[in-house]
Amino acid sequence: MASGRLLIGTSGWSYAAWRGDFYPDGLRQRDELRFLSERTTASEVNATFYRLQRPTTFQRWYDDAAPSHVLAIKGSRYVTHLKQLRDPLPGLANFFASGVLALRERLDVVLWQLPARLHCDPALLEEFLAVLPRTAGEAAALAARHDDRLAADRTWLEPADPGARIRHALEPRHTSYGSPEALDVLSTHDVALVHSDSPGAWPVLEADTASFRYVRLHGHSTLYASRYSDRLLDTWAERCAAWSAAGVDVHVYFDNDARGHAPHDAVRLLQRLGAAPEPASD
Repeated sequence: MASGRLLIGTSGWSYAAWRGDFYPDGLRQRDELRFLSERTTASEVNATFYRLQRPTTFQRWYDDAAPSHVLAIKGSRYVTHLKQLRDPLPGLANFFASGVLALRERLDVVLWQLPARLHCDPALLEEFLAVLPRTAGEAAALAARHDDRLAADRTWLEPADPGARIRHALEPRHTSYGSPEALDVLSTHDVALVHSDSPGAWPVLEADTASFRYVRLHGHSTLYASRYSDRLLDTWAERCAAWSAAGVDVHVYFDNDARGHAPHDAVRLLQRLGAAPEPASD
């Protein structure tokens, strides 16, 4: 059995606290993704959660990342927070039309983060997951239904490989998503329930609901800020190694970025797993 990929990195990469620390003095902001991607194996894109991006932005991310670096894309908060999963097709069409398909083979998972106030309605969850595209071709067909909020020069509707797989992960922040009914819906649609580590801010929901694993580490003692200890990273390395040995792809993203710990912790975890890339230049 082939080992699963170890896709480990950070949630975002453009942070002032990283400059002059993880990023060397004088590094151009345009070069930050390249620098990070030479030292990690995947990155989670946060900007797509807040607003629709332009195709040129997705193309730049594609071009700037190191070869074989994977990107996970955070789904639009219009769908998750404003519409709260109801009537999702218009928002999904605009999201996938905005340039997501320009990431081509780098695109692996779309992350859907739910608001803490949103209780699980299994029927609503089923309806939402059922319309998510599972291939680039399905995403393109959905994108073609975008509305006039996206001008023609702000869309990307052609998939490089229509059969390329698109996977999905769900990060709920309410305990009701740990119910047997919710887990059954996620499993039916092969959607990963995110293991979200935070200092009591949200419940830890851990269940194997998909053919891959997705972990977000927000800071174990101080939300978005605290460094992960050697002991904790040893524990995560053991878990990741076991999943990978079972043939499961493992996504892990550090979101403890406020004090600049995230990229260092990602590299430390990769080193423990013997999976740290060799930078082209230091």
